[in-house]
Amino acid sequence: MPRREVGRSGGGSAGRGLGGEYRRFAVSSRFERWVVPCRGAAELFGQTAAMRTVGVEEELLLVDVHTGRPRSVASQVIATTDGDSMHGAGEGGVEAELQRYMVETQSSVASELAEVGEELRKWRRVVASAAREAGAGVAAIGTAPVAGTGLISPAPRYQRMAERFGPTAQEVLTCGCHVHVSVESDQEGIGAIDRIRVWLPVILAMSANSPFCDGRDTGYASYRSQLWMRWPSAGPTDTFGTPDAYHDLVHSMVESGVLLDDGMIYFDARLSRHYPTVEIRVADVCVDVEDTLLVAALCRALVETTAAEAARGDPVPQLPTSLLRLAAWRAGHDGVGGVLVDPVSGRPRPWIEVIRDLVIYVHDSLEGSGDLERVEVGIDRLTRVGTGATGQRRTFAKTGQLLDVVVEAIRRTTGR
Repeated sequence: MPRREVGRSGGGSAGRGLGGEYRRFAVSSRFERWVVPCRGAAELFGQTAAMRTVGVEEELLLVDVHTGRPRSVASQVIATTDGDSMHGAGEGGVEAELQRYMVETQSSVASELAEVGEELRKWRRVVASAAREAGAGVAAIGTAPVAGTGLISPAPRYQRMAERFGPTAQEVLTCGCHVHVSVESDQEGIGAIDRIRVWLPVILAMSANSPFCDGRDTGYASYRSQLWMRWPSAGPTDTFGTPDAYHDLVHSMVESGVLLDDGMIYFDARLSRHYPTVEIRVADVCVDVEDTLLVAALCRALVETTAAEAARGDPVPQLPTSLLRLAAWRAGHDGVGGVLVDPVSGRPRPWIEVIRDLVIYVHDSLEGSGDLERVEVGIDRLTRVGTGATGQRRTFAKTGQLLDVVVEAIRRTTGR
């Protein structure tokens, strides 16, 4: 999402709203699209509570179509896409990332996932067109199958990150997918974050799209998830209990002097710094937008289901964070097709059984948002053809050429 600096409750610019505690945000028509669905306000005025809105960010890799290597053309791509209105791609945008080989696209906000999907496809086409003008291609792929040289974007913050974290900043070239789901307050957000944490490895497994990295098959379905854990703040978290506990931890982490700022809070799920949302950051970028929407549908259903549990005072699942790290490792290694760690028992089970349990758990929320059929079709597709990682390995098995893996990802990214 395009960044806007905001204050927080308890941080000097707090306020009380119709739904309870909230953070102050810069007012814009786009922000209002986040705010409208808040249940407290809707119910206070006697309206039917609307669906939670969703926004999606996708990180895309820029590559040389002749060699498969990453191409450092992000600045040219962004300059070409700056006039997003002329492309008719919606209210989202394109931004630079840490490395010059990648860009991030952001959808605008919608309650209907079909609208989100349409916009993601448009932005992919816009970026692909701009990349062609710069002599490159664009691939929705979690890691670079062919090695690059780790060129850091020129923004001062990114240069400071490179100076402090050295090879980590140079070598962690990864592309993820971040799903924002609207919440009414920090309190509701923390209630959801504390409860969804046990299911996030399942989301990772379903999105896995990074088996190849730097010229080799890593043995993982999502090697991106392994690389990402090199950042000191990345991964699953303990439960927080209250917004104050969450913000106190974030403050302490920044004050430790290790992180540059709170933008480096790389939790698997966090309160957005700029929007009234829970931001779920565990997924690989998916090569197929339909898989992205499957992830988004399940993320929204998880937030809806767990927010309702929190409102009822239901207990928080107490799976230890150390075990969650193991569950994330297993999900990143096996993806779909192997086993996953059961979020209740902590024991290994066939992946499809765990995913079916997730669908049962969020069934009512999926039905209420109209996403149940989309999820059922998406899981059937995963069962038949696998994830992006499966597709990459299938291509490599046919030709033995990583360039063909990259070229096929370019083709699938824009649906050609």
